[in-house]
Amino acid sequence: METWQMVLLPIYCLALGSLMLFSFHRFVIVHLYFKNRGNAPVEPSISEADLPSVTVQLPIYNEFYVVERLIRAVAAFDYPRHLLEIQVLDDSTDETSDVVRRCVAEFRSRGLDIVALYRDHRQGYKAGALEAGMQVAKGDYIAIFDADFVPHADFLRRTVSHLMADQRVGMVQMRWAHLNRDYSLITKVQAIFLDGHFVMEHGARSLSGLFFNFNGTAGIWRKSCIREAGGWQHDTLTEDLDLSYRAQLAGWKFVYLNNETAPAEVPVTVNGWKAQQFRWAKGSVQTAKKLLPRLLRSDLSRGVKMEAILHLCANTSYLMLAILAILIFPAVLSRKDLGWYRILLVDLPLFASATAVVSRFYIHSQREIYSDWKSRLKYIPWCLAMGMGISFNNGRAVIEGLIGYDTAFNRTPKFNVVSKSDRWSDKRYGVKKNIMSFLELSAGMYFLYVLYYCVMVHVYFPLPFLVLFCVGFLFVGGMSFFQGMFDHRKRAETPDYEVAVADQVSTP
Repeated sequence: METWQMVLLPIYCLALGSLMLFSFHRFVIVHLYFKNRGNAPVEPSISEADLPSVTVQLPIYNEFYVVERLIRAVAAFDYPRHLLEIQVLDDSTDETSDVVRRCVAEFRSRGLDIVALYRDHRQGYKAGALEAGMQVAKGDYIAIFDADFVPHADFLRRTVSHLMADQRVGMVQMRWAHLNRDYSLITKVQAIFLDGHFVMEHGARSLSGLFFNFNGTAGIWRKSCIREAGGWQHDTLTEDLDLSYRAQLAGWKFVYLNNETAPAEVPVTVNGWKAQQFRWAKGSVQTAKKLLPRLLRSDLSRGVKMEAILHLCANTSYLMLAILAILIFPAVLSRKDLGWYRILLVDLPLFASATAVVSRFYIHSQREIYSDWKSRLKYIPWCLAMGMGISFNNGRAVIEGLIGYDTAFNRTPKFNVVSKSDRWSDKRYGVKKNIMSFLELSAGMYFLYVLYYCVMVHVYFPLPFLVLFCVGFLFVGGMSFFQGMFDHRKRAETPDYEVAVADQVSTP
């Protein structure tokens, strides 16, 4: 065996083995979900006289197109007015603040306790705004909604009862629904990704007594839980995951309501989705570095610790997938002298089992919540392909998180794009071009060549997996490139065009 083969093959096997570990973890998650499905929480009854005071926090930063929709939805909550406070935590630098002032003035004139809070800096970004608002919050419980949400009027009544019934419960999370799920292929795929996370992962973890996390929005906290856990901290890009683990390590219980939903928009552009995924992937690695030592020192059971470790480290699978994408072809070539049948007996079962497990995970998530779930199965291959296509983007995020490269908290633009007749292209928030789309397109072309080569030498068993890699990279890279070019041209033509999601830059 040549030197390059001795170096390449162990790395390839490590990446493939790691992906198999995370695939097996998803298999276990599905098993836990169905095993414990009967443990779903029952909504406690609570009298009107026992309802607690609640503060609803709305962290806002340049959300011109959706902020009014959010404020009006929260103002319509079916909750006693004398027990409800609404804080609009507005860090905006554009006309969003004008909309906020108008809406706040309107609802204050109607007797609603609503206030806009402004800061002269963005220290701590969303976490900093939430912490500042909590210091003056009147409520004993704090509900949080991001700008892209349109919560139902009964949200507070559906959630506070769980907090009131058990003083050990520190947070209640609702499942996200999707306002624009059917807008395009990218929104349909994102909806399936999110359903897998909420239905299967949150469902399995919450029903099995394992750690799960607040998702930054569509949840309600006990204020004393936040304070006891150390408050909102901004040393990671996922302040929600960080606080969730600190709170559960301190002994607080969380409740997840899988049968109750809070609707929201999902990003309608590939670049917006990539920026969101980048933030989540990098933040989870930062949180793992921060909290794993404390988790390992805790007196939690071995099973809870093991699952929490896999949860916090799950996004490293994207780095392994990126490595696999780079090495799959040379790894196969390096072993062709051993006989294709040996590769067929080893690599093919591993690829097939990993693909089958991931597909099963998402299929069950659709089956659990949609009556027309069979009509959605045609998008599962797209989920696999786009998961592969975003591996370079998220792999980069994992590397930055591991090496401690600090970056800003860059929000995902929201456009109030819900129906198919709505357009995002005439909105002014955009993204900044970066080199990643070129790398993704290059990877797509690379896999086109690999497909051609395999057909020419009559090696057919890896073709389905190579097609997934090829389609994923070409779609993600191509859409990212053309949307980036569109934003670049529009910035040049429109003076007030804002780059809401930029290349990752050093934290100020």
